[in-house]
Amino acid sequence: MLTTAALRFASIATVLLAATATNAQTTYRWIDRATGGTVVSDRPPPPGARQVVVVEAASGADRQRLPYATRQASEKFPVVLYTSADCPACPQARALLNGRGVPFAEKLLTSEEQLAELGRQLGGAASLPSISVGRQGSRAFAAATWNELLDLAGYPATAPYGYQPSGSAAE
Repeated sequence: MLTTAALRFASIATVLLAATATNAQTTYRWIDRATGGTVVSDRPPPPGARQVVVVEAASGADRQRLPYATRQASEKFPVVLYTSADCPACPQARALLNGRGVPFAEKLLTSEEQLAELGRQLGGAASLPSISVGRQGSRAFAAATWNELLDLAGYPATAPYGYQPSGSAAE
């Protein structure tokens, strides 16, 4: 009987560990062609959607290491950093986000059309680096403005001890 109970416990533990290992979630954000509104979903966008941003959420174990306030803010107000290959202020922008422990997706803009579309999204001419925090955004790097956006979204002012920088590329 002890052997049967031990086997049952081992099989249940294996199933539970396998379930938590596949806990990563992908979030999609895009502009709906019909309404012009921003859609955030766990399902891929329909064909022809504009400004598609794919954010791979951290695995369950990685997310558990983040402070509660950071997890809550990142779920409600995901951060996307818009950069280009020749952007002189982009390292400063990344450093600000990583210094605060903000998980973010980085979208590398490679064409003038993408830059123009970002400008329309942010309500004016875009300048890189730019940031979106939930539905809010800021053109060009201004540490005080970016910190204010992050503060309003509920992100902590400093990264927790031992925090590993974020910044996964989103295409």
